[in-house]
Amino acid sequence: MTRNTFLKGLAAGLLAAMVCGCTTPKTTAEFPLPPERVGVCSWSYQQPLEMVSDEMQAAGVEGIHLALAPFIAPDKRHGAAEGAEALAFVKQRIASGNWKLMSTMISFPQEDYSTLETIRRTGGIVPDAAWPRNQQLVEQAAKLTQTLGAKYLSCHAGFLDEADPKAYATFVERVKWMRDTCAKYNVELILESGQETAEDLARFMKEVPGIGINFDPANMILYGKGDPREAIRVLMPWIRQIHVKDACKTKQPGTWGIEVPWGEGEVGGADFIRKVLALGYTGNFLIEREGGNQRAADIALAVERLTH
Repeated sequence: MTRNTFLKGLAAGLLAAMVCGCTTPKTTAEFPLPPERVGVCSWSYQQPLEMVSDEMQAAGVEGIHLALAPFIAPDKRHGAAEGAEALAFVKQRIASGNWKLMSTMISFPQEDYSTLETIRRTGGIVPDAAWPRNQQLVEQAAKLTQTLGAKYLSCHAGFLDEADPKAYATFVERVKWMRDTCAKYNVELILESGQETAEDLARFMKEVPGIGINFDPANMILYGKGDPREAIRVLMPWIRQIHVKDACKTKQPGTWGIEVPWGEGEVGGADFIRKVLALGYTGNFLIEREGGNQRAADIALAVERLTH
C-alpha cells in the first residue's frame, strides 16, 4: 500500500465516522449493548407475572428486575398479590434459563407518590410508625432473594436529609440494619438513586460501606437533583446496576418532572449509555417504564434502541 493510498483510506474512514457520529471503532464494550446485559423491571408492565413473561418474550428480553411485592407486600404500583402458583412459575422460569434474574426489589406499603411532598414524608424507611413492619418486609425480601438466586436486593430508602441530625442518624442506622440483614442471606443491598444530588449520595455511601447503588438517571431529572450524565462520574464506584428510564424536567418548581419513553427525554439516550460504558461500567441495564399508557410498546422500543 502506498502512502497516498493509506492517507486516502484514512480520510474516508474518518469521514464515515463523522457522518455516523463516532470517531473511534466500535469494540465489544461499546454501544449497542449485547442482549444479555439488558433486562426489564417486572412492575413496569402492571400485569400478572405470567403475562410479564409473555411480554418479555415478545420484546426479546430475558433479564428481569423482579418486584417481590406480589409475594410479600402487594400494591397497585409494584404488583398485585400472587400466590404460590405464581412463585412456582417464577422459579421455573429462572431454573429453565428463560429468565435471567438480575436483581429483586422490595417496596414499602406506606409510600405515597402523589406529590413530591407526600413521597418525601412517606418514602422508604423514613416514617417511624412504619419501620417495624418494614423491617419484617426487608428480612422476608432478603430471604426470598437468596432462595431465587439473585445477588442484589434494591429499594428506595427515602430522602436523605442532613438538616435534622437526629433524623439523619436514624436513617443511617436503619440503612445499616438493612445492609446487615441482607448480608445474612448473602445478598447485597442496593439503594435506588435520584432523590438526592450525586455529591450528597456519595458522601452517604462513604459513611455506610457495604451497599451499592441502583442508578436511575430519570429520577434525578424527575426530582430536580442534577444532570445524571455528570452524576455517574461521581457515583460510579458504587453503581451495581442501572435503570433505563428517561424524563424531562418540570416547568413548575416543586412538582414532578415528566417520564417519557427511553431516548426521548433529557437523560441522553445512547450518549448516556456510551458515557457509562466509557467509565468502565460492566453491570446490567434494566428498563423501567412507570408512565404512559403503552408501556409494553415503550419497553420493546427501549430494547430495540439499546441492542441495535
